[in-house]
Amino acid sequence: MISEHTDVAIVGAGFAGSLTALVLQKIGRSEQARLRERVVKSLKTTFTSHYTKTVSLTEALDLANIAVYGKRATGEKYLINPNKA
Repeated sequence: MISEHTDVAIVGAGFAGSLTALVLQKIGRSEQARLRERVVKSLKTTFTSHYTKTVSLTEALDLANIAVYGKRATGEKYLINPNKA
């Protein structure tokens, strides 16, 4: 069920997206390129993630692994890689 808070968040995201498009049109291509480059440089620093362990789908369903990653401890993230054998 979608709550009233979810509706507000969706509308807010749509509004923010509209504003972003308007700003990008206004600043021009050279500034857009500079901002895009700034985001690309941040992908490996600001937005990087470190995982405690990478598990396959089969490993993710193993009770021993569930007991470990189910704790949801701060600083411990598990990546489920569906391509891992």
